[in-house]
Amino acid sequence: MVFMKAALYLIPGKLGESSELESVIPANNLEIVKNIRHFIVESRKCAVRFLIEIDRDFPVDQCTFTELSEHTDEKADLKGILSWLEKGEPMGVLSDAGCPAVGDPGSRAVELAHKKNLEVIPLTGPNSMIMAVMASGFNGQNFAFNGYLPVKNGEREAKIRQLETRMYRENQTQLFIETPYRNEKMFETLLKTCRLETKLCIAAGITTESQFIKTKTVAKWKESPKPQIGKIPAIFLIYK
Repeated sequence: MVFMKAALYLIPGKLGESSELESVIPANNLEIVKNIRHFIVESRKCAVRFLIEIDRDFPVDQCTFTELSEHTDEKADLKGILSWLEKGEPMGVLSDAGCPAVGDPGSRAVELAHKKNLEVIPLTGPNSMIMAVMASGFNGQNFAFNGYLPVKNGEREAKIRQLETRMYRENQTQLFIETPYRNEKMFETLLKTCRLETKLCIAAGITTESQFIKTKTVAKWKESPKPQIGKIPAIFLIYK
């Protein structure tokens, strides 16, 4: 029996459908999740799928799910979102993939928990950003995650040049992500915009059957076949 505190548990999920649950998430964490009935989730559908994968008999009908996503109004009143925790019941935060509250709206719930002096417990699990840094060969002591870059032409190129300049000046690895269907456009823009000597790592489908992780200079990428990353979640990293 796992001892449960009245705390906000931050529960990492899988990074892709083909990941084996037991291979990426510790068994003890799965036991903790089995004892939680109140969840703050990015989407209810993904959360239920994850819980059923943990235990096909998970009592979903006995659970509460409060959605907190990118579509949640920034001015929305979240005062009651931790009501179960304030009553002494453990609560969990679930992202659609990977670690909640990292590049994820769940951070708003965590911020509120600290304001209310409620305990927060992060659980171990896959994090695509950290794993990408690990596998890139780039500076792992000084790096920055920049989220999504601008979509508009011109603005995107300007942001890439800004990050590249910062990377050379501060010896800082720069990470960013893109919506999977725009990955190939991002790749083409990077080759067009970055210096030939700049190193580019593409880390896609981490922990899944379609995992692809390669680091090359921009010059070498231009000579190589285009990576097949059109529909796969990917992290892009640049370094000198």
